[in-house]
Amino acid sequence: MRADTIFTGGRIHTGDPANPHTTALAVTAGRITALGAEALALRGERTETVDLAGGALLPSWGDGHVHPLLGGIGLRGVPVRDCTSLEEVVEAVRLWAEQHPEAEWITGDAFDPWLAEGGLFDAALLDAVVPDRPVLLRTMDHHTGWANSEALRRAGYTARTPQPVNGEIVRRPDGSPLGTLREFGALNPVRALVPLPELDEQVAALRDTTTALASAGITWIQDAWVEPAQVDTWLAAVRDGHPLAVRAGLGLLLEPDGWRERLPGLAADRARIEAEGGGQLTARAIKFFADGVIESGTAALLEPYSDCPHSHGVANWTGDELAEAVTAVDALGFQPHIHAIGDHGVRIALDAVEAAARRNGPRARRPVIAHVQLVDPADLPRFAELGVIANFEPLWAQTDPLMTQLTLPRLGPERGARQYQIAALLRSGARVSFGSDWPVTRYEPLAGLATAVTRQTPDGLPDGGWVPEERIGLTEALAAYSAGVAHQAFEEDDWGVLRPGMRADLVQLAADPYEVAPGELAEVAVLGTWLGGRRTH
Repeated sequence: MRADTIFTGGRIHTGDPANPHTTALAVTAGRITALGAEALALRGERTETVDLAGGALLPSWGDGHVHPLLGGIGLRGVPVRDCTSLEEVVEAVRLWAEQHPEAEWITGDAFDPWLAEGGLFDAALLDAVVPDRPVLLRTMDHHTGWANSEALRRAGYTARTPQPVNGEIVRRPDGSPLGTLREFGALNPVRALVPLPELDEQVAALRDTTTALASAGITWIQDAWVEPAQVDTWLAAVRDGHPLAVRAGLGLLLEPDGWRERLPGLAADRARIEAEGGGQLTARAIKFFADGVIESGTAALLEPYSDCPHSHGVANWTGDELAEAVTAVDALGFQPHIHAIGDHGVRIALDAVEAAARRNGPRARRPVIAHVQLVDPADLPRFAELGVIANFEPLWAQTDPLMTQLTLPRLGPERGARQYQIAALLRSGARVSFGSDWPVTRYEPLAGLATAVTRQTPDGLPDGGWVPEERIGLTEALAAYSAGVAHQAFEEDDWGVLRPGMRADLVQLAADPYEVAPGELAEVAVLGTWLGGRRTH
């Protein structure tokens, strides 16, 4: 048996504690067949040799929480992501509207929520440039929207509109809507009015996004927000054997309203995906939103917000109802994947997992709690005890403007200093995986590695790192992006480490990450990505 491809000429980090480094790796028919001298012995006349040129080869990375379709479509609207002021956002809206007179709605995603004081965005600013068509923009966390008066009018929002369940229509002193919509209870009635792109446009957006993810060294992703209609988009993308640049697990969304009636549809969607996904798609996970986000005051906290003492935030589910829903999907063999930001949100998520295990008995359920921004000390050991995977977005663990201008003032110093306790959870024995939540933040794992290891901004601030006791080592951070996500995907026997028999899911870097200053990891170039031996970048 001769190898199809041999990698040599650099440092190969296997991620396998029993054999962490080697000098060569052979791939045959999409699988790793040998390491070291044994790999070189498999060279034949038709073997391709990839010269690592002094760089490194590692297990490819996964993204345990990302929104490729939602983000890909959203970023095709007004380009507001890189705007640094309200004036820039408004000008981008004006210019896009002028260039697209045919567009019924003007939409854009991922602008920074700290651009307006207190995260409060006024419809009047948008009205000044687009008074006659509806405008809906969403912040980078997707939990806050900025609407103009025409969009509010079409949604029927007035001074007499009652506050929605699981959301807030922010009001002026006279009771009229300001233009800021918080959480899905307020956002979804407006979103529902926005026409969906044609299927071919959605598929194109998905292909563009997954190609970009592959260029960052990623081979598997958890789409953490798949609405029923989006199942068709994913299936269309892989129809007729067209390969995507990544494999994907689809997290089917389950919301509190009518969740019991939705259960048969979830099972039917899973069956369709398994039958038609061409081996590229799975549908093991069910996505829940336990709460909102701290920056908008909607994450559910055990104690009130420091800047708003009458508010504990928004729990999208009652504890009992979340436990019942998680138990129900767990009984169907699904993996709960629960967004939980505040310490109350995390607690009811843990309670729900505990209830499901008690009711349904032991099995390899591997529940995921995503983001895990604030955990009460009493709940830290429960992750390991319940087998819960803590999915972190490591780029969030820094003192960027979101943290300094919105989050820390709302939490106060004591709670602010115990955010994103990655090291503490690893020490407790809990499983950890990493993701990006893109388009919320960058999808490149190298940028996340730098933050996880340093807890600093790209400018190297603060000295020694923010909450430095929660810094982790590079080996731990790499494992969270590879073996950690593979475990979350139930695929640790296929990828996540490099050993014979494993799928050849690989990433080639221009430099050995262990020889790069931690703060410079984000600048290392990804030279190649392979999915099952097929080069995707």
